[in-house]
Amino acid sequence: MIVVRVVQRGDVDALMRLAQETGPGLTTFKPDRDALAARVERARRTMEDKAEPHEQGYFFVMEDTDTGDVAGVCGIETAVGLQQPFYNYRVSTVVHASQDLGIWTRMRALNISHDLTGYAEVCSLFLSPRYRASGVGGLLSRSRFMFLAQFRERFPQRLCAELRGHFDAQGTSPFWRAVGSHFYQIDFNAADYLSSHGRKAFLAELMPRYPVYVELLPEEAQQCVGLTHNDTIPARRMLEAEGLRYENHVDIFDAGPVLECHIADLRTVRESVLAPVEIAEAPAGAPQDGPKSMVSNTSLGDFRVGVVAGVPQDGVFRLSALEAAALGVKSGDLVRVQLQKHKQG
Repeated sequence: MIVVRVVQRGDVDALMRLAQETGPGLTTFKPDRDALAARVERARRTMEDKAEPHEQGYFFVMEDTDTGDVAGVCGIETAVGLQQPFYNYRVSTVVHASQDLGIWTRMRALNISHDLTGYAEVCSLFLSPRYRASGVGGLLSRSRFMFLAQFRERFPQRLCAELRGHFDAQGTSPFWRAVGSHFYQIDFNAADYLSSHGRKAFLAELMPRYPVYVELLPEEAQQCVGLTHNDTIPARRMLEAEGLRYENHVDIFDAGPVLECHIADLRTVRESVLAPVEIAEAPAGAPQDGPKSMVSNTSLGDFRVGVVAGVPQDGVFRLSALEAAALGVKSGDLVRVQLQKHKQG
């Protein structure tokens, strides 16, 4: 069974192997063993209530319980920008007009913004190419919303998600070439690496002091503003299906869109329900082409979520013994259930 679970300290080797499959632009999941080990330790300390507010964050892995293979990762930062600034560009509209000439112009301007400080952030979503044809991408992305629904008291009111921006056929960012490279004098990957390791002082020291007029940039850079990386489009669709929306904030490096919403408005938070488990003698009887549900346990330290056939019936949710073992529950335990209403991606 494919499940998403909270990371454990013994996962570092598997995470290193998985991180080597990523491409450029995924700031928060790099093939750096020390950084990954620190990320795992920070997640465990967060769940043990030993982390300071500014460092709290959760990290999850997707595992094939039959083989032990780690197929993907995702994360939630509890509140961004409390210690290290959380910079974005806010895309605004500037109008210039001349009554004498009867001329007016409308332009987009990029302004450095701290608007999202204190938001929770869903991040670090990566699924191995080996599993992208298996229909489990939706589980990986939406597992975080099951966690948010179950442990709502651990998070603020609002949520955001930074998405990878557009990269050209050569694997470089046209927006970075047009803007960031002139101010930072280092390449994209170097800036990305420094930022991902919390070394963000150079951003404040070197970033543009004044608004950037989008229409003054090369055409290919203009088109990047708010544009999603091709590989990230399925993730964007899933986030939008949950209720997140683009509200005119973009990443300062590649101009990828930032999606936002109130956590209370997330579809999974609104629609998921709690039900006690009943263990069936045989595998759950719903046909494989019938309704399916995303099901999680309610354990903080060993949170697990998967997709199984069936829906709550007679006030209980029925699982096979194998499904119950994979989810870490026993008869009578409460599970959180969300009926799947759209195709997994």
